[in-house]
Amino acid sequence: MHVEKCNPYHAVIEDVRPLSLPDGKSVFKVYYVSIVGRDNPARFEWARNALSKAQFEANFMATGHEGVGFATAFPHITKVFRYSPKAEILMLVKAFDTQTGQDISLDRGEKYLEFACLAEAIIAAAEYRFWGEAATVKDYLSRTAALEDAPVRVHDKLKTYWEK
Repeated sequence: MHVEKCNPYHAVIEDVRPLSLPDGKSVFKVYYVSIVGRDNPARFEWARNALSKAQFEANFMATGHEGVGFATAFPHITKVFRYSPKAEILMLVKAFDTQTGQDISLDRGEKYLEFACLAEAIIAAAEYRFWGEAATVKDYLSRTAALEDAPVRVHDKLKTYWEK
């Protein structure tokens, strides 16, 4: 296995906003997340990005997403997690470029798909727990994951381990 160098990672969950979509049924909780401390902060931090959260929400609402779930919106990538209409115990995920709306493949090679970065995993764990505990969709929508700081203290431990 070849392990590549990884960028430093320190995610900050800045805000959570519910979005009710035009179909009157679909609702997604949008978690706005920035990665701080990287080169090119305009690409990774909402405060330094040209796209406003209000414009992102208008774009998101116009894309035709359906269902109930949540989205993790970074300035460079957004992932939409929704509960499967075929088996609601499953969470489905897709990604798109936050700036352009173009789909992004989650295929990472070697027959693996990307699930989540640390912040997304923290959010997904909480959201899944909320879904499991809720008696109704309204109950589910009333809860949001704690706004957490999500740093990866050492971002090259796999590379160090694998190359020994």
